[in-house]
Amino acid sequence: MLNLPPGRHGVLPREMLLDAIASEVIDAGQFKIPDRNVQPASVDLRLGETAYRVRCSFLPGNRPVSEKLEDLLIDEIDLHKEGAVLETNRPYLIPLKENLRLPPQLHAKANPKSSTGRIDVFTRVITDQGGRFDEIRAGYEGPLYLEVVPLSFAVRVREDLTLNQLRLIAGNSTLSDEEVREFHCEQHPLMFENGVAVDAERLELSGGLFLGLDLRGDANGRVGYRARENAPLLDLTREEPIDPSPFFEPVLREGGEQVILSPQRFYLLMSAGAVSVPPELASEMTAYDPTSGELRTHYAGFFDPGFGFDPDGPRDGSFAALEVRAHDVPFLIEHGQLVCKLTFDRMLEPPKTLYGEAIGSS
Repeated sequence: MLNLPPGRHGVLPREMLLDAIASEVIDAGQFKIPDRNVQPASVDLRLGETAYRVRCSFLPGNRPVSEKLEDLLIDEIDLHKEGAVLETNRPYLIPLKENLRLPPQLHAKANPKSSTGRIDVFTRVITDQGGRFDEIRAGYEGPLYLEVVPLSFAVRVREDLTLNQLRLIAGNSTLSDEEVREFHCEQHPLMFENGVAVDAERLELSGGLFLGLDLRGDANGRVGYRARENAPLLDLTREEPIDPSPFFEPVLREGGEQVILSPQRFYLLMSAGAVSVPPELASEMTAYDPTSGELRTHYAGFFDPGFGFDPDGPRDGSFAALEVRAHDVPFLIEHGQLVCKLTFDRMLEPPKTLYGEAIGSS
């Protein structure tokens, strides 16, 4: 049985996630869930053996996903062995190997892995009788399905590839703005600039901690990268590193530390502030849309405990990579412009293993 601390709210750490797997709260039937897929505060979910090309994205409402799928199915694709190619701007629905049997006190949340967001592959989880993407109600029992839409590159995927992650959460774990400011001041700084903790009065807080863009760049004026048009196939089944140059081109700042984004092009940029997530917290990056609705940022969400944090001494955080896209018109962005925000959640307990190179994080 999964033993949770009574009356406590928070995100389950790795040790409890392993217990959740052992007690079949997270289960994959005949397919054993590898320990390496369990991160400090999340579980990597694996693609099943079949992908379904569908006419459109959907939510099942009060129906099972399989029933809704019957009305929208275009093609069935085998992901065994060599896998298959998913074309750009076409939605695919892939049953995941893992399913859930949540107790009433636990709900779950899913997000793309950072490696998925950075190649502009849009993913989100749906469940039977589900009315929201990526949010799984308390007590849910049933399968998980992943909607996958490659946006910039055609990609090759296969069974067992992991494109997204799942967190289990007890109760209401999210810190209020006041609690974020208090934690930053009294326990551990959450944001740094030039190696120094940001003054609490300068934190931009409104339902989360806002991050701005770094458009100063390097000595050559490079501030980030943009997805190339008509790029080759991106093979995600390869284990060796992939040369990024056929897929991304550098972006240079313009006068006044600014960049004009081309419509519908995908950009990788960096945050102006460095982030630190201590062991007591987990974090999630959420998109921020200006009221004009012309900008979409950050497809990848979870920051595990230990991101930008050094347990053996002081560290001034790590910069966040941001995925940015303008919608229908060219859009000017400037250095320091607020484009996304971090929400912070309490951990039920600090994990024994933190995010970092020791567990292959990058």
